[in-house]
Amino acid sequence: MIPFITAGDPEPGQTLTLMRALVDGGADIIELGVPFSDPMADGPTIQRASERALAYGVSLRIVLGMVHQFRKTDATTPVVLMGYANPIEAYGAAIFASDAKVAGVDGVLIVDYPPEECVEFSRLMKEADIDPIFLLAPTSVAARFTDVAKLGSGYIYYVSLKGVTGSAAIDLDEVARRIPAIRDKVGMPVGVGFGIRDAATAARIASVADAVVIGSKIIETIEQAPADEAPARVTAFLREVRTAMDKGIAA
Repeated sequence: MIPFITAGDPEPGQTLTLMRALVDGGADIIELGVPFSDPMADGPTIQRASERALAYGVSLRIVLGMVHQFRKTDATTPVVLMGYANPIEAYGAAIFASDAKVAGVDGVLIVDYPPEECVEFSRLMKEADIDPIFLLAPTSVAARFTDVAKLGSGYIYYVSLKGVTGSAAIDLDEVARRIPAIRDKVGMPVGVGFGIRDAATAARIASVADAVVIGSKIIETIEQAPADEAPARVTAFLREVRTAMDKGIAA
């Protein structure tokens, strides 16, 4: 189970508490979103989360600081940063690789870094013992599978639908049909995200994929809760998902 939150949302002081709430809910890996002003792959829910975080001035450097603080109490839960190329280009890829390693980052998924344009970035990440994680989509062609197999590591993030995060319901049968072929071609575990909003869907995906990524529903839970209740509500939701996933896998 890979839950996603945006660093700095709903305000920076909540991020560490929410990360711990994800772990308490059964997270195997945390995807921590780096706020960006033009998150092209994200729907309105995660866009709002980025806007709230940016209003507090949350930058890539601040996000790395949050991971560093998280590592003081949790040295084992993998943390994957998910974001966009501009902040890394402004930061400097080599410096970012070094600082991310020191902070305790385990993986990086940059939505708008196509594999053919980030050979050097992938090398820098791997040299820092950080997994460069790539996306595949229903529209991906065979050449793209080959590219990500060469440059990626850790796992592949399969976008389950044609659209942005939090959009229309996914075609579970189509996902189930495609996952085995993707796994065979890339030689890595495959996580599935976009459009997974409840325990039943997560359980179905978990029966065919190696991981389930949930983001927009968690952000909505945070949005709708009083600030002091948000972590507990997130934990409760994820425990429901975790239970359903485990039962589905066991079955």
